[in-house]
Amino acid sequence: MTASIPALIVAGEASGDQHAAALAACVADQQAVAWFGIGGDAMQAAGVELVEHARRVNVLGLAEVVQHLPRIYRVFRRLLAEVDRRQPRLAVLVDFPDFNLRLARRLHTRGIPVIYFIAPQIWAWRAGRLRAIQRDVCKVLCIFPFEEAIYRRAGVDVEYVGHPLVGRAVARLSREQFLARYGLTPAKSIVCLLPGSRNQEVARHLPILLAAAERLQKSHGAQFLLVRAPMVERTLVAGLLAKAAETQVTLIEDSTYDALAYSEVAVVSSGTATVEAALLQTPMVVVYRVAPLTWWLGRWLVQTPYYSMVNLIAGGSIVPELIQAAFTPARVAKEAADLLNQTQLQQKMKRELRVVGERLGKPGAIERAGRAVLSLLAQPGLAGVSARG
Repeated sequence: MTASIPALIVAGEASGDQHAAALAACVADQQAVAWFGIGGDAMQAAGVELVEHARRVNVLGLAEVVQHLPRIYRVFRRLLAEVDRRQPRLAVLVDFPDFNLRLARRLHTRGIPVIYFIAPQIWAWRAGRLRAIQRDVCKVLCIFPFEEAIYRRAGVDVEYVGHPLVGRAVARLSREQFLARYGLTPAKSIVCLLPGSRNQEVARHLPILLAAAERLQKSHGAQFLLVRAPMVERTLVAGLLAKAAETQVTLIEDSTYDALAYSEVAVVSSGTATVEAALLQTPMVVVYRVAPLTWWLGRWLVQTPYYSMVNLIAGGSIVPELIQAAFTPARVAKEAADLLNQTQLQQKMKRELRVVGERLGKPGAIERAGRAVLSLLAQPGLAGVSARG
């Protein structure tokens, strides 16, 4: 029986966990690979042996990271110890650039080839990361079409594989089945709340969203769905919901795409969820807020006119963005009410979101990424762990 090839895979966020899990499973279907690394529940279910769970390192914000540095550093050192013990043939790093680019440097000094899947958004901010990628990364697998030229001009071996959500972000239930499962009223509007995939995001965003929902419930009699991301603690969400008991909210934990597909409007934390909503053509309001110090530090680094991926891909403002001080209950309620009240505005946004979806490539991104990983694994004389580092 052929021995499994040891390989490292690391993802630190909910979306990265899903994509890394799919990629690990895709590769393992064709090659005996003993995956280990850092990730979440999806990666563990896909057969990845977790050295640490991603929730141990999933910290948001420049200022917020500082207080958690000792724990993050301990996880980092433990992972490197496992790398030295297991000697992986290659490493696949998925998104999560603050952690993964530092890891790539250590892996490079050990002679371990690094594939970066879902590359750092150097075109949006912190362009200086490009030098680290040039030095430490063997191959970049990018998910947005405009990224390929940027990396290629810099001399990086890059391949555009398309967005992994294309063809995957689809409803599983019919509208009738979904409404019946959650006891929703067909005649009432549905507003979907996606406060984020990290505990810090939810703690900061959800109270504002619930206050906005209270206004919309009074003015429109709307029904509200709250999507809990896998890495967000149930107790955190339950505690925040208990403080807004007058607003009726249905908690969604395993039907995100159905919830988005059958909502008239979604209020979405800026991030991957905006792409999911776009692919499902759900009219949305994008929101985000960070700690004041993080905002002050980060705003000097941002190089784009928009914060949401949807507007960046569209090349214009097709969805409203309520960022930092603009993210208030009153503003959220107003923007959502405008979409609920104006069918023409809803339809216009749906058409624009359809165009965004078309720009994200064709289905099969995970399979294309898998072929790139398998190709590197098959190269003769692939480097292993060196004595350096």
